[in-house]
Amino acid sequence: MRGLLLVLITSLSLLSHGALAQDQPPAGVSKGPSMGGVSEFTLQNGLKVLLMPDASQPLITTNITYLVGSRHENYGESGMAHLLEHLLFKGTPTHKDPKAEFVTRGARYNGTTYYDRTNYFLTFNPEKNNLAWALELEADRMVNSFIAKSDLDSEMTVVRNEFESGENSAGRVLFQRVMATAFLWHNYGRATIGARSDIENVPIDRLQAFYRTWYQPDNAVLVVAGDFKADEALALVNKTFGAIPKATRPLPRTYTQEPTQDGEREVTVRRVGEQQLVMALYHAPPGAHPGYAAVDLLTMILGETPSGRLHAALVDSKLATGVSGNDSQLAERGAISYSATVPKDGQLAPARAALVALLDDMGGANPKKPITDAEVAKAKQQLLTQMETTLTKTHTFATQMTEWIAIGDWRLFFKYRDSVQAVTTAQVREAAQLYLRPSNRTIGVFLPSDSVVTAARATIPAPPDLTALFAGYQGPVAVASGESLELTPANLDARTIRFTAPNGMTVALLQKKSRGGLVNARLDLHWGNEASKNNMTAACGAMGGMLMRGTTAKNRNAISDEMTRLKTTLGAGLGGGSFEVVKEGMEGSMRLLAELLQSPSFPADEFDTMKRATLSALEGQKTDPQQMVLNAISLYQNPYPKGAWLAHQTPEEQIAAWQAVTVDDAKGCYTQFAGASHAHFALVGDFDDAKARALITELFGNWKSAVPYQRITSQLPAKTGLNLDLKAPDKANANLLARIPFAMQDNDPDYPALIVANFLLGGTGSARLPQRVREKEGLSYSTGSGLSVSSHEKDARFGIGSIFAPENKARVETAIREELDRARTAGFTETEVKEAITSILTQRKQSRASDGALAAKLASDSHLSRTYAWDAAMEAKLAALTTAQVNAATVKYLDPAKMNLAKAGDFK
Repeated sequence: MRGLLLVLITSLSLLSHGALAQDQPPAGVSKGPSMGGVSEFTLQNGLKVLLMPDASQPLITTNITYLVGSRHENYGESGMAHLLEHLLFKGTPTHKDPKAEFVTRGARYNGTTYYDRTNYFLTFNPEKNNLAWALELEADRMVNSFIAKSDLDSEMTVVRNEFESGENSAGRVLFQRVMATAFLWHNYGRATIGARSDIENVPIDRLQAFYRTWYQPDNAVLVVAGDFKADEALALVNKTFGAIPKATRPLPRTYTQEPTQDGEREVTVRRVGEQQLVMALYHAPPGAHPGYAAVDLLTMILGETPSGRLHAALVDSKLATGVSGNDSQLAERGAISYSATVPKDGQLAPARAALVALLDDMGGANPKKPITDAEVAKAKQQLLTQMETTLTKTHTFATQMTEWIAIGDWRLFFKYRDSVQAVTTAQVREAAQLYLRPSNRTIGVFLPSDSVVTAARATIPAPPDLTALFAGYQGPVAVASGESLELTPANLDARTIRFTAPNGMTVALLQKKSRGGLVNARLDLHWGNEASKNNMTAACGAMGGMLMRGTTAKNRNAISDEMTRLKTTLGAGLGGGSFEVVKEGMEGSMRLLAELLQSPSFPADEFDTMKRATLSALEGQKTDPQQMVLNAISLYQNPYPKGAWLAHQTPEEQIAAWQAVTVDDAKGCYTQFAGASHAHFALVGDFDDAKARALITELFGNWKSAVPYQRITSQLPAKTGLNLDLKAPDKANANLLARIPFAMQDNDPDYPALIVANFLLGGTGSARLPQRVREKEGLSYSTGSGLSVSSHEKDARFGIGSIFAPENKARVETAIREELDRARTAGFTETEVKEAITSILTQRKQSRASDGALAAKLASDSHLSRTYAWDAAMEAKLAALTTAQVNAATVKYLDPAKMNLAKAGDFK
C-alpha cells in the first residue's frame, strides 16, 4: 500500500445531524450495509451511494468513482481513461464551463485516474444550495459531457505534456519500464498515462464509445461526506442521479490474467540524469486478498526509513543514499517493489547485490535474520496509527475511499484493518517466502547516459469472493463527531488563549472538540541575526537535518519507535517543529518534540548518511528543468553578497558547501543559536487548557536563546529584463518561470486588489493564463501564477510558471505575454472581479477548517503580532473592492518590462 496514497477510511458518525431514516429511504432507493458510520444505498439505475454526515467542519465533499481505468483499455486505447478524465471538465450543454462554476462557488476540485478506476471530487461550503448544484452537475456530466473532437484536439496536447513531464522523472520512468517487463499480458504493465502514439491519435468515436460504455450509474459509486442532513442529501441524490435511465448494455468484463512468472527478468534504462537507481519488483496478491495485510507489513519492515532492513543494509553501509519499499493494492494481482538510489559517481553493482541478497534471504526458507515480533508490532502500530489519524479527516477520507471502491468494496477497509490487527509474525515471514522468489522478480536499473554497465515459481492468488468475504460481517461502530463551530475570525479569536512564557516565547491555545480528539501543534523558532548567520547556510542546514536523527537518550530508530508508540505524526527541523496526534498522545508528543529540539546528539554516522543523500539530491537539480529556471532567476535577482544568509547559491555552490561542512559545523550552529526566546507556539484541538499551558511552559518556557534574534530584512531585487534559454538535453518536458519584482507589503492598500488580479490571471484552472495556454491552445499541462508579498517590508513578487513540450516554447511565451498585456490594457470585467472575490473569500473560509492550518496560522500571526481580526479586516477590504481598483493595481504592478524570464528544456 505504500505505492498508492495510503488509503485510510474513517468511521463517521451519523449522529451529527440526527440519525438517517434508514428504514424509509426514498421510493426506488434500497438500503445496503452500514458500518462504522458509513451507510450504503442503491438507486434503481444501479448507482451506489455512500453517505457520511459530519458537522464538525463546515464543508461538504462529493466524490464519484467510476470503475474504469487503464486496466479496461483495448489495443490502441492506452491512456484513454485518463484522457477521458480530462474531457469531463470540458462541459455539457447545461454546464458549459464546469471549472468556472467550481471557481465561482469556491470549490476545490480535481479528477484522477489509475489502473482500476477514475474519480472526480469537489469540496465546497454547505451554503447556497451548493450540494444540490454539485450533485446536479455530476449527474449531468456522467451522461451528457460533450466529448467533442475540438476538445480532444486541444486537450490531447495537454495530456501529452503531462506524459512528457513524467518522462523527466528517472524513478517514474524506471518503474514504468519494470512494470511493463513484469506484466507481459495484463494491462497493469501499461502506464495509466498511456503511450504517446495512442494519446496523439485516438479517434474521437472510440473515446465517445468508451465514455458511453463506462460512464453509467451502474458502474459508479458516489460518496457524500461532511456537513449536511443525510435524509435531505439522499433525496437530492435520488432526484439528480435517479433521473438517469438504467443502462441497457451489459458491463464489459476484463478476463486477461498475468501468467505465473517463470524466471528472473531485467530491464535497463539509459537517460540523462544525476542519480543511479536499482529496483526489484515482485508480483503480489490482489488488494482484497486476506493475506495482503502481511504483504503490506512486509513492505514496511523492509522499506521504512530509518528502521527498515533495506536502510540498514544499504544506507547505513554507505552503498546507497536512499531506499524505499512500495506496494500497489489493486483489484487484481499487483506488485511490490524495493529500490535504492546511488550517486552518479557511486558504484551501482554493490548496491544491487546487497538489495538482491537481502530480498533473497528474506524469501528463503531459512533466512539468516528472520523477521521479528518487534518489527511486526512496530509496523502494525504505524499503520494503525495512520488509520486512527485519518478517522478525524472526513474530507480526506471521502476521496481516499476511491481506492477501496476500486479494489472491490468500500467495506474492505474495515476487513483490511481487522487483518492488520490480526497478522502474526509467522504470516509476514510466509508472505516473504511466497512472493520474494527469484523467479517472481524483475530487476530494473536506471543508468545516467554517461555511465557504463557491463527455482520455485510464485503462485499469486486470485481475488477473493467478496460476497462470501462479507457474509455476516458487521464492521465497527462509529466514532464520536467533533463539535460544530462556525469558524469566523471573531469566533476563533474568542476561543484563543494567548500568553507569554518566561523566556519570551508567545503561546496561542485554541481549544475545540475535534473529530476523534485530534490535537495539532506548531512551534516556530526564530533565531540569530544578520551578522551571526553569515556563511552559516550549510552548517545550519545540516543542523536542522540532524534534529530527527538522534538525541542524547535516543538514536534514530528509538525516535521512530517512540513516535509509533505515541501514534504521532511529528517533525522537527531548522524552523521548529510540529505534531498531530490524538489527545492521549499529546503530552508524550510534546515531550518528544522538546527532546529532539533541546538534546540532539549529532551522531557521526547519521551525519554522513544525511550528507551523502543531500549531495545526491543537489546533483539531481543540475539537469532538472524546473530547478534550472528557478536557479537562473534567483541568481539573477540576488541582491545579497556571497556568504549572506539570504544570498542565493547555485547547485554547484551548494554542493561545494555541503562537501565542506562537518558534523562539528552543525553542532556549532546549534550551540550558537538554539533556543526559544523568540519562538511562537500554537496548539489547536481537543486538550485541557491548564494542562497544556503548564506543559508548554515546563518544556519550552525556559529554553533561552544565546544570540538575540533580529530579523534579516529582505531586499527588493533591482535587476529586471532577463530572458534566458537554458539547455536541458534529453528532457521530454520544458519549464518556464517568470517573475516580476515590485515594492509592496501586505498592509499596502493595493494588496487586496492584487490578490484578485493574480487569482484572475493564473490562480485557478479557469483563470486567463491556463484557459489560454492549456484549455484553448493545448500547449501545457500546467500553467499558472502566484503572488508573494512580505508581511515585514516592501518586497513582493508576481510569478508565472508553465511546463510544456520544448517545441512549443515560442507559442507558450507569446501566449503568456499576450494575456498579461490584455489584462493591463483591456482590464478585467465586473463579472470576473465579482466572482473572483466570492471565490477568494470562500477559499479563505475553507482554509480555517483545517486544524493543522489553524495552528500554523496562529504561530505565524503571533510573530506578526496579529490576531484573526487582521483577517476579518482583510476580508472586508476584499469584499469592498471595485473593478477599477483591481485593474489599476494590475497596470501599476504587473509590468512586463520588469519581467525576468527563464526557460529550460531540450530546445534542439
